[in-house]
Amino acid sequence: MRELSVGQLTANIKEMCIEANYNLSPDMVRRMDEAVSKEESALGRQILEQLQENLEIADKDRIPICQDTGMAVIFLEVGQEVHFTGGSVEDAVHEGVRQGYREGYLRKSVVKDPIYRENTKDNTPAVIHYSIVTGDQVKITVAPKGFGSENMSRTFMLKPADGIEGVKSAILTAVRDAGPNACPPMVVGVGIGGTFEKCALMAKEALTRDSDSRSPIPYVRELEEEMLEKINRSGIGPGGLGGRITALAVNINTYPTHIAGLPVAVNICCHVNRHAVRII
Repeated sequence: MRELSVGQLTANIKEMCIEANYNLSPDMVRRMDEAVSKEESALGRQILEQLQENLEIADKDRIPICQDTGMAVIFLEVGQEVHFTGGSVEDAVHEGVRQGYREGYLRKSVVKDPIYRENTKDNTPAVIHYSIVTGDQVKITVAPKGFGSENMSRTFMLKPADGIEGVKSAILTAVRDAGPNACPPMVVGVGIGGTFEKCALMAKEALTRDSDSRSPIPYVRELEEEMLEKINRSGIGPGGLGGRITALAVNINTYPTHIAGLPVAVNICCHVNRHAVRII
């Protein structure tokens, strides 16, 4: 059994909130570089170059990439041999977000109640997802999610008879409906299977996958490639102003489901697709 102080969660999450909001992850930097080289529209290429300049300024001046520094989504993969000491894990996570958003001068965007809308003034609470895994380590993924793209996400409860063509139609429908509102070029996370809530969680997790990775399942890998190609033929383009590059990546996760269902969720993220990952 390994003892781990919850203070280590707080310290790491504080740093990761700042890191994710100031610096694009290396895989997304590569996708942006590729996008500039592939974009055929002069206006689209100009927009992509402006986005790259913005990334460089944020990195150099240590300021947020985007004014919407998101609602903090935290994934904790906890080894079953870990014993936390020193207090509440959930309180420690929220404290890390509180400190990170304060010390990083990140915009506080969370309200206490969805109807009465009073700002919490520290960007807490975070949205926390836990999973118990083997081992004695904790994997932390911090994924601040802006709501320009979050608002464009969709869940479809398809019938089994809709099959793979229904899944394709759902993905393309979500992207077309999002249009310029998701701040393209976008990353498209997709969850297929499970239940209503499971497919949505898989779509969110898919956004945190390294964009260089591909599904180990052959038909899913082919679907990722096909959807990326079709989305990039949609003409939405960078900034929604036309062009070749509408999406930088399509990541799809799947899970077993019920004989009567075919749930599909599409979680869209803008080109920033912020996420930081650490193992402690």
